[in-house]
Amino acid sequence: GHRGISAFVVPKDDTVIVDKKEDKLGQRASNTAAISFNETVVPAKNLLGEENHGFKLAMQTLDRTRPGVCGLAVGIARAAFEFASEYSKERVQFGVPIAMHQAVAFMIADMATKIEASRLLTWESAVLLDQGKRNTLVASHAKRFAADTAMEVTVDAVQVYGGYGFIKEYPVEKLMRDAKIMQLYEGTSQIQRLVIAREVLMPRDIDDPAPETSKQDTEVAAEASEQAPAAAEVA
Repeated sequence: GHRGISAFVVPKDDTVIVDKKEDKLGQRASNTAAISFNETVVPAKNLLGEENHGFKLAMQTLDRTRPGVCGLAVGIARAAFEFASEYSKERVQFGVPIAMHQAVAFMIADMATKIEASRLLTWESAVLLDQGKRNTLVASHAKRFAADTAMEVTVDAVQVYGGYGFIKEYPVEKLMRDAKIMQLYEGTSQIQRLVIAREVLMPRDIDDPAPETSKQDTEVAAEASEQAPAAAEVA
C-alpha cells in the first residue's frame, strides 16, 4: 500500500533507460516516455524524507504544483477564446458576422465568464502559497474549475469555427487536444471534488503553515542533481 512507498533521488547513469516517446493526443511539444531501471543502485543518502513516507511527500507537492497547472489551463482557454472571438467577428453568415447571432454571442459570453473566474481562483491559490498559508481547498477549487473550463472553452471554440474547427489548418483543434490533460494530471477533476468535499466537511485553518520539504531533503536533491549528468533528451 501507500505506506510502503519511499521516495529517492535517482542519478541518471547507464542503468537508467529512457524508453520510446509516447504518441499522445495533445501536449505533443512536451515529450512523455517511460523510464526503466536496470539493476540501478541508489545510495541510502538519496532518500527523500522518511522511509515509507514517499506517498505523503508526493501529496504535499500538489498544493504547490496545482496553481501552475491552473495557469496552463487558463492560458489554453484564453487562447481558444481569443481565436473564437476574432473568428466570430470575421465570419459572415446571413449577411452579418456570426458574433451577432445570439447562440454564438452567448457561447462567447460564457467563455469569458469562465476564464475570468478561473484566473481569479488561480491567483488566489498562488497568493496563499506565496504567503506560506495552506491553499489545499482553493488549489483544488482552481484546478477543478480551470481544467474543466479549458476543456469546455476549447470544445466551444471548435463549435464557433464550425467545420473549419475540425481541420488542423486552424488552431482551435490543437488547443482542444491540449486541454484534455488538464483534467487528468495533478489529480483528475474527480479527485479535486473529493479533496474539496473533504476540506469543506472537515475544514482546516487556512493559516496553518503549508507543508514544507525539509532542508535535508533539499540538500539531498541538490547534491544528486550536481552529481548526475544531464538528463537524456527524448527524441
